[in-house]
Amino acid sequence: MKRPFAFTLVLLLLLTLLAGCTGASSPSVQQSASDGSGAAADGTLDPNITATITFGTWNHDGYALYEALDIEGRFQKLYPNVTVDIEQYKDDEEYHNALKIRASAGELPDLMFNLTNTIPQFQEYLVDLSDTEAAKNNELAAGYAVDGKIYGLPELFQDEYLLFWKDMFDEAGVEVPTTWWEFVDAADKLQTYFGAKDPDFSAITTGAKDAWPMYTIMENFPPALAGNGNIWNDMVDMDEPFAPGTPLYNAYTRAYDFFQAGYFGKDPLSLGHDQALTLFMQKKSAMMMNTAMGVTAIRATGIDTQNMQSIYTPFRDSVEDPYFAPVRGTFLLGVTNQSKNPELAKAFLEFYFSDAWYPDYINGLASGSTMSTVVKEKDPIMAWADTYTPDVQYLMYIAGGEDFTKLETETQLAVDKLGQQMLLPGYDLQAEFDRLNQSWTEARKALGYN
Repeated sequence: MKRPFAFTLVLLLLLTLLAGCTGASSPSVQQSASDGSGAAADGTLDPNITATITFGTWNHDGYALYEALDIEGRFQKLYPNVTVDIEQYKDDEEYHNALKIRASAGELPDLMFNLTNTIPQFQEYLVDLSDTEAAKNNELAAGYAVDGKIYGLPELFQDEYLLFWKDMFDEAGVEVPTTWWEFVDAADKLQTYFGAKDPDFSAITTGAKDAWPMYTIMENFPPALAGNGNIWNDMVDMDEPFAPGTPLYNAYTRAYDFFQAGYFGKDPLSLGHDQALTLFMQKKSAMMMNTAMGVTAIRATGIDTQNMQSIYTPFRDSVEDPYFAPVRGTFLLGVTNQSKNPELAKAFLEFYFSDAWYPDYINGLASGSTMSTVVKEKDPIMAWADTYTPDVQYLMYIAGGEDFTKLETETQLAVDKLGQQMLLPGYDLQAEFDRLNQSWTEARKALGYN
């Protein structure tokens, strides 16, 4: 069951959006005479159009479902002569780097996926989707609008979890934590108990060899601790965002102590995400921060998950504080303005989020639905989080916009990579705070933000 968003402005936007929902609809198919260009004489899209729809993805689970559920065949029930060409990328970094090059060459696909933080980078190449039925029925899309325009529709409702083995907790005499300090204590007890038997054991694991898995703490901790999902954009108005008492300072000093304590094992920077996931599944680690997509990957292996449970990572100070859990829409599907068949691309987007495709697709993934027209029950592993924390408040995570991105680039701020560095023995975090504060102040002045 979804909890109320703490980000009030976005909540109001979503309620307004929902008030206008009329239910799912598929692209209309009208038999009309065509002039041979794909457009019918009355301006509607000719169902007999011959064309290819192209897009790419780095969501491997989603790609597998495209094949298993025959996305091309289903779309061809509407447009029999349309081929659907889907490219699979290794990860989001490879994907977005490739599409940056293609954008410069005017060769973007018909549709593209974005993350919330990449929308500003591709905004000039994307079509406003505000008038589509899919956008009207998407519960999160309005929250990620830029200047009132919707450039991408999130296909997945992504909330973050701390996965753990309950039987290992019980064996080590560890209670399920509800605050950050209880979480630290749990990690310490697990490391002490199992580490005495296995020197390679880690209380918690992550794929720190790759920078991106560090987002589970580095991106989520500051907004959750501050109760502010818009924290990155607020930094635009700050000269020293890493000064004592700021949300980033408070969160990262605590994270640093946690990283330095040895709970991630002897050499966490040598492990990629897949290796870390394997160690967790083998119970060589008791905890791992992950999403519903991670649970999908775990289930696909066929291992026994009877004792695997979850909570929302307890970033709060005390039980008296609100229990905020950052959530985000992800894999935002949009139409590019370099499409050779923009109306067909829009028709595909409408199909993608309609009853003709989306319910079967989202039910094949562990992630939640973003569509008001599709209600989905949580996977039993993630459902434990609501059992343990019935008072959780969803905090809508807003990635930094264009102004933040400019400052981020100017100051060479990369919080996920900072998380990697914080795992290095004896890393001087305060020195990095000092550098970032100075650079940020200078960048704001140079870019005219002060």
